[in-house]
Amino acid sequence: MVEDRNYLKVRRYILTFVFLFFFSEASFSENLSFTKITNLNNPWGSSFINEDELIVTEKSGQIKIINISNGNTEIVKHNLNFTESGQGGLLDILYKNNQVWISYTEDRGNWKTSTSIATATLNKKNLEFKNIFQANPPIDSGYHFGSRLAIKDNYLFASAGERGGGMIAQDPTKHPGSIIRIHLDGSIPKDNPYNDGKPDWLPEIYQIGVRNPQGLTYSSFDGKIYASNHGARGGDWFGEIKKGENYGWKILGWGGKNYSGIPIGPKWKPGFTKAIQYWVPSIATSAITIYKGKEFEEWNGHALITSLKDQSLRKLIFNDLESVQEEIIFQNKIGRIRDIQVHPDDGKILFLSENSLWLMEKN
Repeated sequence: MVEDRNYLKVRRYILTFVFLFFFSEASFSENLSFTKITNLNNPWGSSFINEDELIVTEKSGQIKIINISNGNTEIVKHNLNFTESGQGGLLDILYKNNQVWISYTEDRGNWKTSTSIATATLNKKNLEFKNIFQANPPIDSGYHFGSRLAIKDNYLFASAGERGGGMIAQDPTKHPGSIIRIHLDGSIPKDNPYNDGKPDWLPEIYQIGVRNPQGLTYSSFDGKIYASNHGARGGDWFGEIKKGENYGWKILGWGGKNYSGIPIGPKWKPGFTKAIQYWVPSIATSAITIYKGKEFEEWNGHALITSLKDQSLRKLIFNDLESVQEEIIFQNKIGRIRDIQVHPDDGKILFLSENSLWLMEKN
């Protein structure tokens, strides 16, 4: 009888937890309103150029400026030597002070490509880009380009995927599988690891050991850069970018497995950067932001994580790293989510899904 009573107590506890979890998620989702602004073709990156207009890349090669009030769209010509190769194409785009930066898959000849970065002065009709970075060596692969951009002060941070090369991410004489830090004009900061105790590292590399980081953002709350990274079958993570450190791929598997089902090393061990949050199985983390705005002011300072496979928006409260709190804000509402932007004035949130631009606000 005692065992039966204990079993019933545990059962009630589990059922109560499950009910409260799903009920709270559903209740919050019901307080949100989603509006489709316009249809797009496999969009990848976006950035506000003013309070009314968003500049957007489509992986297949188009750059568009969209009026978020009425959905009116203008196509912007450009001169990029890009190729849509597997997961590659036009990737992230970033605007600041009348200047645009873009990451893209550059055709380097002989079937080889690289994650490259170019910049141009904003012109709504025609962008004349100039390259400021190429990930070397160029590789014959259509996998794992990264590639997000973030600005902190006069520094441009960029994520370079390891192109499916695994242990190349442990080689600091090669760019794939690393976090890049350059000045906005492409010049090399004097305090990068190359000049600060790691002379064998390429001058542009700030951190090594990443796989396919498709989220990168600056937090004005603590002045740090954060990233999200795709694992294999499990092992997605969200964490801080740290100078001269190593996230461990492919020595570490972050809890994930190879697609054959064989585990990839330990989740973490001393000597490597420890992420703030891990996801096993994989949710396919994509873009991230540290929320700052009016519409959801109770979220200020919290991380918002979007996902592709999981089709969700998740919120992390991570001021106490020993007790990170995670909440699913919504799931299966707008499809696979590629990018997230917070409106600079009202704090409403915009998403790029596989084929649309969406606005989320409170009811």
